[in-house]
Amino acid sequence: MEVTVASWVALSLVLVSIIVRWAWGVLDWVWLKPKKLEKCLREQGLRGKPYRFLYGDLKEDTILLQHANSKPMNLSTSLDIAPRLIPFLDQTVKTYGKNCFTWDGPVPRVTVMNPEDIQDVFTKLDEFRKPTGNPLTKLLATGLTSYEGEKWAKHRKIINPTFHVEKLKKMLPAIHKSCVEMIKEWESLASKEGSSCMLDVWPYLQHLTADVISRTAFGSSYQEGRKIFELLKEQGTLVISSLQSVYIPGCRFLPTKRNRRMKQIDNEVKGLLGGIINKREKAIEAGEATKDDLLGALMDSRLKVIEGDGNFGMSNEDVIEECKLFYFGGQETASILLVWTIILLCQNRNWQDQARQEVLQVCGSNKPDFDGLNHLKVVNMVLLEVLRLYPALVVMTRTTGKKTQLGKLSLPAGVQVGLPTLLIHRDKEMWGDDADEFNPERFAEGVLKATKSPLSFFPFGGGPRICIGQNFAMMEAKLALSLILQHFDLDLSPTYAHAPSYPMIRPHYGAPIILRKRYGVVT
Repeated sequence: MEVTVASWVALSLVLVSIIVRWAWGVLDWVWLKPKKLEKCLREQGLRGKPYRFLYGDLKEDTILLQHANSKPMNLSTSLDIAPRLIPFLDQTVKTYGKNCFTWDGPVPRVTVMNPEDIQDVFTKLDEFRKPTGNPLTKLLATGLTSYEGEKWAKHRKIINPTFHVEKLKKMLPAIHKSCVEMIKEWESLASKEGSSCMLDVWPYLQHLTADVISRTAFGSSYQEGRKIFELLKEQGTLVISSLQSVYIPGCRFLPTKRNRRMKQIDNEVKGLLGGIINKREKAIEAGEATKDDLLGALMDSRLKVIEGDGNFGMSNEDVIEECKLFYFGGQETASILLVWTIILLCQNRNWQDQARQEVLQVCGSNKPDFDGLNHLKVVNMVLLEVLRLYPALVVMTRTTGKKTQLGKLSLPAGVQVGLPTLLIHRDKEMWGDDADEFNPERFAEGVLKATKSPLSFFPFGGGPRICIGQNFAMMEAKLALSLILQHFDLDLSPTYAHAPSYPMIRPHYGAPIILRKRYGVVT
């Protein structure tokens, strides 16, 4: 009996110890650590709202965002979209200055807007890493953009050759084929109405860029990948929903409706991509040469793993994750760039006319080729200005895993660093008083002369981790825009409502455009 009682006492003490340690860990996470970090940041001159238990600034951020997005913007009174897309951060910077911080739940996020500091964040990869964040976001895509260290370097080395100039040239016919299919559909719709029609071009541009990614990266058409895109689009909506609340460790395992659906989508996408990979495997086994596309590069790497060279190649799971990333990221960024380019050219007819005149001078009425696209200076200026005003990501984040020096700041471990792309791209100190206005002329002599510091322009990120597909995206946008300008005059429909949405800047109510056919163009 004494032994039994002693055992129960010992067990009880162990359980009490575990509960106490767990409770202390929770207290440290939700209160003690945030307050300690806040004190450290304030002592260095950084300002922001006091930490509020668990939620930090998330509740107020969500309320302001919902209010800002409750109705379209009035274009006649303001061109500044920051109060709509990032209202809390915009308000914080205006109240406390550029040296400020906000709270992402119990984690402080230091806003960085100084160009020299931005360069350090992009180049010092060991000190500033991608935040792990909410694990549910990994169900959307991981791949190259989220890996660190040796795994990132290995994947970058494998994928990088796919986007070399010679490979890009080979992709141009596939991009052209996708563009022509869309152009012909638009012409058919316009013909039914005489010679012009009103059309919401946003879904067409999404389909276009999805088709381009499918053909150039995976050798399939959009029809084959349609289900994957639909699933990833739904997954993106669910991820955004999950980011609007504090992530409680372990909550992803709860059988909530959202969690179950996200895992179901993940399994479906993996299954569909697995089918594409198996189809390519059978083609290789049948003696067909490996294609010069992204999947071809990934498949070559996967074969090296199978043959035992695991230090260089990718696993099957790695291949699927990279496919997910390029399916989602490659399509989304290009469609956003194209839709805002069309909208802004409708609002600024003088630049639409200049861009069209240049395309007709360089390409005539013929199919634009690779060299011709590289000679489109005005078109390039227009695209750079759109990337400045409507970057795909409004804020880029990094995190400190250890005490880190950033300029004059000594950042403790566990602090996020936020690069507010939207605010920096429209900073009047860097870009001038017309920073909110569409003025491609600022890029007439390139990025170096467009701003006081080229480090204040980073639509594709920067440093060694700069977007691997940026040249592909620009080539795709130039070709699509050139063909559109060759075939159509563009005007905004009276029904257009200006409503950029968060977090990737999509047109919330679409992009209804009046298309007027032009004639004598060869596709």
